[in-house]
Amino acid sequence: MLDFSLVSDFIGFLLEASVVTIELSLLAIVLGLILGLIAALMKISNIKPLMWLADFYIWVIRGTPILVQIFLVYYGLPQVGIELGAFSSSVIALGVNAGAYIAEIYRGGIMSVPKGQTEAAESLGMTYTTIMRRIVLPQAFRVSIPALGNQAISMLKDSSIASLVTVSELMMVSQRFAATNYAFIEFYITAAALYLLMTTFLSYFLKKLEFRMSQSER
Repeated sequence: MLDFSLVSDFIGFLLEASVVTIELSLLAIVLGLILGLIAALMKISNIKPLMWLADFYIWVIRGTPILVQIFLVYYGLPQVGIELGAFSSSVIALGVNAGAYIAEIYRGGIMSVPKGQTEAAESLGMTYTTIMRRIVLPQAFRVSIPALGNQAISMLKDSSIASLVTVSELMMVSQRFAATNYAFIEFYITAAALYLLMTTFLSYFLKKLEFRMSQSER
């Protein structure tokens, strides 16, 4: 028989771990958004070295497992004298990983903006930076919201991999209590329910944001 009363004794710890999961995911997605934008702008530039560097970054990150990436940051960097904590290493690894995917999302959004708008802006004497900031990027961001939302949800779920480098997020705490109480089903079902609750709330927020952006476009 399943006994969820065991879980109730530790629910406070699980909720604290859920907060760590949220913090980790938010910081990683912010880093990913920044890196993704930089990589996308490099990829669409006319400067060959920047294009090659962006392509190389996206190729390497998308072609290697995230587990290898997080181990390289946490265990590999200390070999070259860079000491990072488990939480910081996880944020960096997850953020760099997300950035490669977000770069392609941004690029698709930028390419969807009609070329006539940029040509009209150029005819008015606007600089490249002004055109991107005022015309292209706002529209590209609106178009990219659904895909960026999916990436954010994936990031929230992928954050569980940080448990492998001792970050006390939801998955690691659940594993610890499940092992010590021999209640694996109960704790893993509770963890799954908490992940589902977080992703549901995030999905609701993203739908609201998408609706608001579409309304402001009219």
